Amino acid sequence: MVDTAQGTKRARSRSLSRSRSPPRQRKRPGAAARMTVAEREAIRKRQQEKEQEAQKKAQQEAASRGVHDVVRQHYNMVPERGREWRQTDSKIKGLRSFNNWVKSSTIQKFIGEERNLKVLDIGCGKGGDLQKWQSSRKVELYVGADPADVSVNQARDRYEQMRRRTRRGQFLFHAEFYTKDCFGEWLGDIPIIKEVGIDRGVGPDNAASQRWGGGGFDIVTMMFCMHYAFESEEKARGMLRNVSGALKKGGRFIGCIPNSDVLSAKVVEHHKAHGTSLPTPSNANGAADEDDDRPTFASDDEDEWDPEKTLDSPKPKPDDAANGEKAEASKDAPEEGEAEDEGFEWGNSIYRVKFPGKTPPDGVFRPPFGWKYFYFLEEAVEEVPEYVVPWEAFRALAEDYNLELQYRKPFREVWDEQKDDPELGPLSERMGVRDRATGQLKTTEEELEAADFYHTFCFYKV
Repeated sequence: MVDTAQGTKRARSRSLSRSRSPPRQRKRPGAAARMTVAEREAIRKRQQEKEQEAQKKAQQEAASRGVHDVVRQHYNMVPERGREWRQTDSKIKGLRSFNNWVKSSTIQKFIGEERNLKVLDIGCGKGGDLQKWQSSRKVELYVGADPADVSVNQARDRYEQMRRRTRRGQFLFHAEFYTKDCFGEWLGDIPIIKEVGIDRGVGPDNAASQRWGGGGFDIVTMMFCMHYAFESEEKARGMLRNVSGALKKGGRFIGCIPNSDVLSAKVVEHHKAHGTSLPTPSNANGAADEDDDRPTFASDDEDEWDPEKTLDSPKPKPDDAANGEKAEASKDAPEEGEAEDEGFEWGNSIYRVKFPGKTPPDGVFRPPFGWKYFYFLEEAVEEVPEYVVPWEAFRALAEDYNLELQYRKPFREVWDEQKDDPELGPLSERMGVRDRATGQLKTTEEELEAADFYHTFCFYKV
């Protein structure tokens, strides 16, 4: 009996200490150092495959969840690294400085001589332009709006840091920040914007507003974000309704966007290389035929425009359409002049642009909405979907909302024009754009190529 009890006790003891996992092997000192080159290469390849798979998954999510949600989530996840990191450790610090200088140049050129200005920053992001407006010493009110809630909170924190650094007796403008889809929602629902003044009736359907209407803001700014509005005509018009409605007469609409001239040239170059090019008409980038000086919009078409069908699918044969049958025989056949490939890309080690589907052989983006491409920029943009903004189509559409073009220049031309300005020249040295002693640009050639993708503009509210 005693032996049985002791045996039971031992058995229970063993069951209490039993582990579901095998004993952990101790690492020998220096084992990691003995890893072979082949093993390191295998680990690197597995990591690379994981990153490629994650990128593919992100693109699939972009297609299924909608561009707005994908873009909002992306910018929410971009870390706020701080000014010191951007100026010292960033791989694209030269491009960051150059782009910021161009934005400062645009702001200074069109801020005017007025005081107590009211500024609406649509797509304010993390508040990167707050100090630019403060440096002007002319702003009374700044309102920032962005769909990315994390970014808006970071912008608000940045402003609070500015406020804490402001010495007694120094002036700092009042600022408010809101999470808002500025293309799909009416900005007049924001209390401060409603208080300053915003005109709901702007647009081609309201003649009285065209003559008398206006909001209360002196400047509306939209830096590196307006291209998302060209996902559809509805969003583009919603964006312009908010911009024009918020501006008073004489107010300025300024911004920076990808240059459609660059996109068109790359598309034509691609089709020429593949033998699928067509003669480029003189009315490129969304302009209409010679007897009509307005571009073709979706609302001008007899049938409802479907971006997916228009850009990616061949048209059915007339006989099949008349009989209500699907043109299966020609479903996968490209139309005359179309490329058979499913997209192309270009760029360098710091930026990349990729069209995922078919593109117009003549480089004319018509109708001017829904032409999607993916953009990547080292440290800043992880291949998110963007949309072509055909310039002439945008300019004509802006005229419907009483916005008259005053200025448009590619970034490098802005530098050539303003680098010797008595204020902007020294500013470029303080911002690290060029060397103080030699006057040479610090921006690398690859960074300048990335900057060439953009142009800046200004419209006046008339």
